[in-house]
Amino acid sequence: MSRRKFNGEEKASGGAPRWMTTFSDMMSLLLTFFILLYSMSNINAEKFKNISQSLQGVLSGLGYTNVMETPENSPLPSDDIIDIDGSKDMRNIQEGIFLMHEKVADYISQEGLDAKVSVRMNKRGVFVDVKEAILFDPGSAKIKEGGIQVLKKLEGLINEFENEIVIEGHTDDVPMNTALYPSNWELSTARAVAVLRYLSEGADVDPKRLSASGYGEYRPLVPNNSVENRASNRRVHILIIFDEDGEIR
Repeated sequence: MSRRKFNGEEKASGGAPRWMTTFSDMMSLLLTFFILLYSMSNINAEKFKNISQSLQGVLSGLGYTNVMETPENSPLPSDDIIDIDGSKDMRNIQEGIFLMHEKVADYISQEGLDAKVSVRMNKRGVFVDVKEAILFDPGSAKIKEGGIQVLKKLEGLINEFENEIVIEGHTDDVPMNTALYPSNWELSTARAVAVLRYLSEGADVDPKRLSASGYGEYRPLVPNNSVENRASNRRVHILIIFDEDGEIR
């Protein structure tokens, strides 16, 4: 009798279980807490700037993705661009490369070279990419007259900096097999050296700043799967090495 009465009272009570009330109270408190935090927050202009620069770095190849800051407002280290001892300030490096890129891009635009060269940057420095068709005939490492005119204009840009310059030669994946160039290794290296020799012998560039390297077809910008892409991969880079201690004049 008493057992039936107990069950009847439990069914008659209805409503949600008791734990639901506690859970609802907890969620209400959490919601209030986050609303309070949001109302007290404000936009930090410096952090917003860092986030913007970080995004630009990712899109342009710099690879800077770290936008969080330590309590002392100093950037966290990145193994890609900072010594293990933490002696380099990532923010100074990042801003320095952006300043170099801006200066190089402005020069290219003023000289009317936009259609002949392009400008990129990464953590190594700023690249001036000269199209192969402007500098060389197919399968050749002799600089054409039109290419010499372009290099003459770039001489002024190179001498705007005191940084080291690396000339990098690249080809597409079409095999090369001639008496002079048995493979694309020889062709890409010969083209880089040809540009280096012009800058050191035919232009007023200190040869101590210059070096050259050839990469053949092994560092393409885009896949070698079309005529247009192969043309993009045939190029010579003039890399202005970023020097943390160097002065941008």
